Amino acid sequence: MSWPMIIQGGMGVAISDWHLARTVSQLGQLGVVSGTGLNRVLISRLMDGDLAGHIRRALDNFPIPKPIQNILDSYYIPNGKAPTDPYKTPPMYTIRPSQMLDQLTVIANFVEVFLAKEGHAGLVGINLLEKVQLPTLASLYGALLAGVDFVLMGAGIPTQVAAILDKLSLHQPVRYRLNVIGADKNDDYQIAFDPERIFPGISKIMTRLRRPRFLPVISSAVLAQALLKRSEGAVDGFVVEGPTAGGHNAPPRGALNLNEKGEPIYGEKDAADLEKIRQLGLPFWLAGGYGHPSQLQKALEAGAAGIQVGTAFSLCNESGLEPGLKSRLLLEVLDGKVQVLTSPVVSPTGFPFKVAQLEGTLTEQAVYDERPRICDYGGLRILFKQPDGTLGYRCPAEPVESYLKKGGQLEDTVGRVCLCNSLAATAGFPQHQKNGYLEPPLVTIGDDLVNIVNFMSANKSNYSARNVINYLLGST
Repeated sequence: MSWPMIIQGGMGVAISDWHLARTVSQLGQLGVVSGTGLNRVLISRLMDGDLAGHIRRALDNFPIPKPIQNILDSYYIPNGKAPTDPYKTPPMYTIRPSQMLDQLTVIANFVEVFLAKEGHAGLVGINLLEKVQLPTLASLYGALLAGVDFVLMGAGIPTQVAAILDKLSLHQPVRYRLNVIGADKNDDYQIAFDPERIFPGISKIMTRLRRPRFLPVISSAVLAQALLKRSEGAVDGFVVEGPTAGGHNAPPRGALNLNEKGEPIYGEKDAADLEKIRQLGLPFWLAGGYGHPSQLQKALEAGAAGIQVGTAFSLCNESGLEPGLKSRLLLEVLDGKVQVLTSPVVSPTGFPFKVAQLEGTLTEQAVYDERPRICDYGGLRILFKQPDGTLGYRCPAEPVESYLKKGGQLEDTVGRVCLCNSLAATAGFPQHQKNGYLEPPLVTIGDDLVNIVNFMSANKSNYSARNVINYLLGST
């Protein structure tokens, strides 16, 4: 096949939404939707009234109608909810999710990919996180039902996914081994997903699905080699991401040292050996600070098929970032005031996480201190083995007392941010909590933010996805 030269990064909760991915795909590159939290995003869009009708149109194309009607009856509000009413949230995932929750997650991922692929023949991918394991099987199946072309996965070592794609394309039952703190070598904690149990009769309606290509997101040649050795199915290529990329970064190798701003210090050991990756014989794309035509040329000279770019697309007209936040960030870029910090503590995952320093967001200490801790979605909860052998669920960003009662350590809670709520707010779905508190946003973005001025003309403070692609390819 002809590989895309530019992969648009899968960002945040609904920042890389179907609209952005569809636009990039129509321009001949790989548009990617973020698969993070899509069941919550679907609910929020329906409660906001789905005024343009896109969500309901996609739902009408799902092959099994009964669960669609259940979702509409539960969440759709014609003309939208009152501005101060809270959004409903889906039940938290556990190792044994209900049929309803798996249906909702499958359908939410179907909707996002369907809309991204609608009306054209371009390539569309979905980006998932290995750290968010419990919804993975349902998310993958929903994307496959919509004909997704690529699956990208980072924030961990996704050795199981390639084989799962093989089985899901045949509607076969699958299982996912889970990372559990405190588990020993004899423990085998898994979550199961059976398409026929979730949607009886679907294999007769859809027959065989096309298996998408799988691109793990890696940070080193060692990890690439390990994935090829340990993967239970075919790996089709790699995205090689450096520490300047937005979102979650791989931790530095060796002991953690911080600079004067409190950021992790990366060194030569953290630079991927591109020659060793090239020798593996699979296509690869370079990511993290590659939003410039000279960087694209550099990547091609190193043997890469192209580049993955996120930050440049995150503030374009088509991205899902809340318009007010987008405008403020663009003005700060133009004024030369913007700052991006790589925080070692913000993310409950423990991975370094990049955040834009922006007034009114959770990077402001006063805003952070004012927020009452709550865990009402649980997307980043960590699984741990309890003394009786059963599973427990905890998150370092949940209420401290609750976390400590579950055996967590106090130091793990310091500086943690509820990414589930803050990133939803960044996409324009801020939760009104029952006590009247409005969840503030948090903007994650890469170090390449300062170069966004390259996409804007002298008399404009906005730009399109087409501007980004034309700039990177040297087109007019």
